Amino acid sequence: MRYIALLLLSLAGSVMAQSSVYDVYPPADPPYYRVKYAASKTPGELRFGANYTVWIPPGIRSLRGVVVHQHGCGEGSCKSGLTGAYDLHWQALAKKHSCALLSPAYEQPDKEDCHLWCDPRNGSDAAFQKALKDLGALSGHPELSLVPWAIWGHSGGGLWAGGMALLHPDRVAAAWLRSGVPQLQSKAGNQGPYAITDLTLQVPLMCNLGVREGVSLKSDGFAGVWPGNQIFFASLRSKGALIGIAIDPLSSHECGNQRYLAIPWLDACLAARLPSRQNRPLKRMRATEAWLATVDTNGVPSVPAPSSQYAGDLSRSVWLPNKAIAQAWSQYVKDTAVADATPPPSPKGLEVQGNELRWDADADVESGLAQFIIERDGVFLANVPEKAKNPFGRPLFQNLQYSDTPPQPLASMRYTDTSAEPGKHYRYRVIAVNTVGLKSK
Repeated sequence: MRYIALLLLSLAGSVMAQSSVYDVYPPADPPYYRVKYAASKTPGELRFGANYTVWIPPGIRSLRGVVVHQHGCGEGSCKSGLTGAYDLHWQALAKKHSCALLSPAYEQPDKEDCHLWCDPRNGSDAAFQKALKDLGALSGHPELSLVPWAIWGHSGGGLWAGGMALLHPDRVAAAWLRSGVPQLQSKAGNQGPYAITDLTLQVPLMCNLGVREGVSLKSDGFAGVWPGNQIFFASLRSKGALIGIAIDPLSSHECGNQRYLAIPWLDACLAARLPSRQNRPLKRMRATEAWLATVDTNGVPSVPAPSSQYAGDLSRSVWLPNKAIAQAWSQYVKDTAVADATPPPSPKGLEVQGNELRWDADADVESGLAQFIIERDGVFLANVPEKAKNPFGRPLFQNLQYSDTPPQPLASMRYTDTSAEPGKHYRYRVIAVNTVGLKSK
C-alpha cells in the first residue's frame, strides 16, 4: 500500500506541476524511476516545481552511494537536467562503485532568481532528500536515502553542489564545481555564511572553470567566475581543505571536455572514501597519496609533485588525490586531451530481427563512448552514428548539451541494414569505440 501511495503522490505532483517546457522527458521505466513535485508557496520550501530521475544499476542488491548530476541556472539548463540520469558515461562511473545516478531538474521560469533553488537552504536541500526517500521506495532500494553523495554541478549547480558539501560534509564523498561556487561570506538577502567545520575540510572539492571566465577574458559576462573561485579556494585551502582548481584552456561557461577529468577525479575519491559497509562514516582521503601543484593569479599551472616533495606554500597549493589524477590534471589544464590507454567494454546482447540490429553496451569509465562500428561477414558496414557529434568537445555517441547532458531524443543502440538481401544469412559484429579512438575487443 505504501508503494501505491507514493506512486499516486508522484502522479499527483506531475499533474499539479505541469509545464510545457519541462513536461518533455524520456520515459522512466526500470531501471529508471522518477518523482515530480509541485512548486510550494510555503515560506522556506522550494518555490519551483522539480522532478528527480534516478538510474539504478540493473541487478544490484544494495547501493553504496549516489552520483548526483546537477544542471545550471536558466530554463535551458534546467530542462537539460531531464536527461542527466540517461548519460552512459556517468552511468559507468556510478555502476563501478555500486551507486545510483540521480539527475534533478528544477522548473525555474526563465527570468526567476536562480538562487531560489541553487542555494540549497531555500528548499532544494529538503526536496532533494525527500526525493531520495521516495525514489528509494519506488525502486525497492530504501538505502538510497541513507548512502553518501558524490555531486557534480554546473554554474548554479556548482553553487548547489558546494553548498550541499558545506551543509552535509558527513554525507558528501566529493563535489566537483564547474563554473560556480557558493559564497562563503554573508551577504544581504541570502541565508548568511556557511559554517566551516573540521568535517568540511575532509571533503574533496574541485573548482573547475573555463579560461574565458575571467582568466584570459576580463570583460565577458562570466568574468566574475574566476575571482569567485579564487576567493572560495583561498578561504578553504588556507584552512587545510582538500580543494583544487582546474582551468579548462579551451572553454568559457560551457562544459567542454571537463568530464574526462571530472569522472576520473570522482572515481578516485569514491574509491578512497566510500565505506565498505552501510551506516559507516566516509573514509578520509589518504594524505600520503596526495599530489600538489600551483595555479597562479593568472591561471598558469605548475607541474604537480608528491605532497612530501612539494616546496611551495601549502595554503595556496592545488590538492590532487593521487599521482594518476595529477597526471590527468596536467594534461587537462594544457589542452584537455586527457589520455586513456584502456579499450572500452565490448557490446553485449546483440540481437537481429529482420534486418534491424539491437545491442547494449556500457561506456568506458575513462573516455565514454564515441560510436559503434558494424561489421557484416567480417567487413566494415557502417558507423553508428555515421558521424558522432558534440559542439562543446570530443564527439560522443549520445552528443552533448551545454550543461553536460545528452539531448533528446536519446540516441539508441540500433542499426537497420538496408542492403541485406531477403533470405540470405549474415554474421554481424558490433565494436565499441571510445572518445580517444580505442576499440573494444
